[in-house]
Amino acid sequence: MKLTQLPSYLSTFLKEARQEFRHVNWPTRNEAMRLTAIVIGISLGLAFFLGAFDFIFKEILQWFTLA
Repeated sequence: MKLTQLPSYLSTFLKEARQEFRHVNWPTRNEAMRLTAIVIGISLGLAFFLGAFDFIFKEILQWFTLA
């Protein structure tokens, strides 16, 4: 590819990308909100779970090192 052909390749790429975006089955607003809430909920639950285990292991290690 020559540098002089770059604009035509870029133009072709953008046209094809736009056509592909029309084929995408985008979620509705309600679906996007529901799925976002699920992801946030799972993330918070996992953060709490890992935080609890971190706290428990920290306390156990402190107990061993001070004993």
